[in-house]
Amino acid sequence: MACPTLSHADTPEIVLDSTVVTGSRSASSSFDLPYSVDSVSREQINDGQLRINASEVLSRVPGLVVQNRQNYAQDLQISSRGFGARSAFGVRGLKLIADGIPASTPDGQGQAATFNLDTADRIEVLRGPAATQYGSNAGGVIQMFSRDGEGAPRIGAETLVGSDGLSKNHLTAEGAADGVGFVLDASRMDTDGYRDHSAARRDQTFAKVNFKPDDDSKMALIYSSLEQNGTQDPLGQTWAAYKADPRSVTAGALTYNTRKSIDHQQLGMNYERYFGDATLQVNAYTGTRSVLQYLSIPQKTPANIRGGGVVDFDRKFYGGSVHWLQPISKAPGDLTIIAGLDYDRSQDDRTGYQNYTATELGVKGALARDEVDTATSLDPFVQTNWALGDWTFQAGVRHSTMKMDVSDHYLSNGDASGSKDYQQNSPSVSAMYAFTEKLHGYISAGKGFETPTQAEMAYAPGATEGFNFGLKPSTSKQYEIGLKAKVLNDTRINLAVFQITTDDELVVAGSNNGRTSYQNAGRTLRRGLELGIDSQLGEQWSTQIAYTHLVAQYDSDFTSGATLIDKGNNLPGVPKDTLFGELDWKPRDWISTALEGMYRSKVYVEDTNDQKPAPAYAVFNWRARFEQKVEHWTFHQTLRLDNLLDRQYVGSVIVGDSNNRYYEAAPGRSWYAGAGVQYQFE
Repeated sequence: MACPTLSHADTPEIVLDSTVVTGSRSASSSFDLPYSVDSVSREQINDGQLRINASEVLSRVPGLVVQNRQNYAQDLQISSRGFGARSAFGVRGLKLIADGIPASTPDGQGQAATFNLDTADRIEVLRGPAATQYGSNAGGVIQMFSRDGEGAPRIGAETLVGSDGLSKNHLTAEGAADGVGFVLDASRMDTDGYRDHSAARRDQTFAKVNFKPDDDSKMALIYSSLEQNGTQDPLGQTWAAYKADPRSVTAGALTYNTRKSIDHQQLGMNYERYFGDATLQVNAYTGTRSVLQYLSIPQKTPANIRGGGVVDFDRKFYGGSVHWLQPISKAPGDLTIIAGLDYDRSQDDRTGYQNYTATELGVKGALARDEVDTATSLDPFVQTNWALGDWTFQAGVRHSTMKMDVSDHYLSNGDASGSKDYQQNSPSVSAMYAFTEKLHGYISAGKGFETPTQAEMAYAPGATEGFNFGLKPSTSKQYEIGLKAKVLNDTRINLAVFQITTDDELVVAGSNNGRTSYQNAGRTLRRGLELGIDSQLGEQWSTQIAYTHLVAQYDSDFTSGATLIDKGNNLPGVPKDTLFGELDWKPRDWISTALEGMYRSKVYVEDTNDQKPAPAYAVFNWRARFEQKVEHWTFHQTLRLDNLLDRQYVGSVIVGDSNNRYYEAAPGRSWYAGAGVQYQFE
């Protein structure tokens, strides 16, 4: 792509033993870690991909379900072992991190769109009990690392065009000079959207400077921004509307001109210093995020109902962490103790307005909400990593806290001010045994919890005004057993079996006048299997398979509104079976081509399981990349065809939508073509 990548001649085609830091908090072989953790490489992120949505590459990770909603106003839907499947917008239940900067607020709401894939070096995905060591709402961890500026300075440009009016233009400059590395990146993406009323423009910028202040330390300064103005929101479709015309939108989207504008900027610093064998890691960040969103809440909504059809907030967020890694030289084996403290704070100056005036719909009307919402977390933790002979142990405990404070300035319908504190100790322990050098088995257990987000607490059930401070966090007990094997030096196999029991699961209590309220249900039970296979079939061929089987059900009866939800019902938004497969062929150093396949079983859309589930589907994609080098110049071309068989299917669902608009259609056959050039200085 336009960003420089290592040539195929210089790197192995498939990495069977990647190095990761997520989970162990220091560089370790993923094969030697006693839990499920995967790394998506720079080559996988770049080769033949558009680098617009994380869904392009995360589908190759077992345990993840990534749904591209074809709606840039609402971001991706990502779930890990069922955590996060219920999110109506953005990502919740998972911890998103980019270069040490959380892309999730302290209450657990995250935005994957802030990941700049043009600058990504790798993406690490941690699942299971070990993820609980990253705090509340960490049903899994997705952590992106940008690359450092290295090598001779170079500049590049790329353009990409495709179906439904897609275009992306991208400029980059990077390298190192006098011991200082730099990465500069800017891109603009435009699309008319597959569905009606789904056009979007996204501008992203990124700047990174990395250097060594002295021989015992290193530092990186990172700036990034995301801007989307007037992104159209097509909303969901009813089943009848989807079948009649997959590109269609509900009348409300047009009547109220549903749309969203985002202005997100952040600045971060990563510092690492070595004190003999010990390491100090310090991270600090700050940023702002402004959102203006026009919803389709009907005009008939009573004027005294707090909320309104226009969401308008300005967010300030900041935080940091301090970690100390101390090897214990006098202990047998290789023992490291890690102690740390993570602090995060997010403050929203939030207002809401009616989405109409006396003469016009879809505009900012009378004030309907005015408050300051502050979420704060302060989490100390301690963790031990111990390699002792054929055994590897990891244990840790984190004291997670999250405080939500609301200062209501609206007051015309009463004072909704208040606060709520959540806290819990989250322990986890894992052990691995090396049966042979190429066969490792492990077992892992942990306890986690998931706090309600500000959006889930915003409204009390029924007609009661005020925040729902009575919501409790859901708590989970997680168990995992697995095998990691290397076969004949050219195949890596990961197999994990897991069980998760959750109490006080957060579910929809009801929807009234466009406001969705939540409640705690009873128990849920998730049992599943994950299988990952990476294989180098020869000098030119490689393959990757990722399979997930997950049975996620309610384990007790509960009442949602006036509806009884039976024990044994399936959790909505969670497919039972997901399969990704890829066959990659690189006949020459300058060409790479691959066939991708994806299968997903049916997905229930609400708790009763009575409404039409999104049907199962299978799709196939083809991609190719070509590269030529002439002295200081490198040229490349990309071709991509998605949904080769032109299948019509539901790509994502909106769980529990009160208007029965659960379904979001995926595009039919789509084409993309791109070309770029890079010049390297002496």
